[in-house]
Amino acid sequence: MRPTAPVRQTAPIRPTASRPLYRRIPLRQILCLVPLVAVAVWVARHRSLIGSGARQMLTADPWWLLTAVATTGLGWVAVSFARQGTVLERLPARRLFATQFAAGAANHLLPSGIGASAVNIRFMTGCGLPPARSSAALALYFLAEAVTRIVLLLVLLTAFPEALRVGPLLPERTAGLVVWAAVAGAAVLVAGLLLIRRVRRVIRDFLRTALADARSLHLRPSRALALWGGSLAFPLLQAAGLVAVALALELEVWPPHVMLAYLAASAVAAVVPSPGGIGSVDAALVIALVAAGAPVEAATSTVLAYRFITLWLPLVPGALVLGALVRSKVL
Repeated sequence: MRPTAPVRQTAPIRPTASRPLYRRIPLRQILCLVPLVAVAVWVARHRSLIGSGARQMLTADPWWLLTAVATTGLGWVAVSFARQGTVLERLPARRLFATQFAAGAANHLLPSGIGASAVNIRFMTGCGLPPARSSAALALYFLAEAVTRIVLLLVLLTAFPEALRVGPLLPERTAGLVVWAAVAGAAVLVAGLLLIRRVRRVIRDFLRTALADARSLHLRPSRALALWGGSLAFPLLQAAGLVAVALALELEVWPPHVMLAYLAASAVAAVVPSPGGIGSVDAALVIALVAAGAPVEAATSTVLAYRFITLWLPLVPGALVLGALVRSKVL
């Protein structure tokens, strides 16, 4: 009798485990839609302000308005140069410019430039820079921008000391109280940071990295020129855009005084954090233009038209670019 072959036992077939729910959710596709939804809500909440700015442009000189649009676009180019000047590595130029354009839309969702900062840090880390160096580059950019704005403001104040007549617009002793409040707040912040050991160690390590990077960057003339040239060109282009809108609406204020009003208003508005500077920048610009000699109605019309060009007009395209960058994993 022929022996039978042993029966080969096979392992029982187990049903394949389905993927967890969180892995089946198209998270990146959802993130691509977040900027568009946020912008849609933002536009719906401020539709009256957008409409007012658009109506002011109907009677304006179209050529000066096109000049304002051009200076706004060149502003993103200047910011791209300044961002490139903060790192030694060469960043991809097209993606860098697209990131600055998208950062403008992200900046309208979070106050104090947090949105734009997050976008730029994400972009630089995606280009291979460590998080510490990306943060140091961001700090160097803010430092260069603040220094150039202050220098420009002081130069124009020295050249035109009577351009801004703020005295009649403010109650007595208001300026002194604002200065003392700012000094006291800064002192409390510095004291708190120095008294906490862990925060002090983080700040020390960050400053060591930032200073080493800044020293290396300034040994490269091309990087130093990009950093300081871009940081200087950006506020000049923004101020030139306001001058172009003022000329389009025939605002009876001398252009250098309009530039001084912009620089003073942007410095004051930086103290009040708001998404996109909505409210703080608008009010500061109106007050600065009135202080420069413009009637209140004309100053308000100029600011509404200027903010329509620089804020509302690029908002939806910027959100689209932001979503595309997230979808393509650039951010």
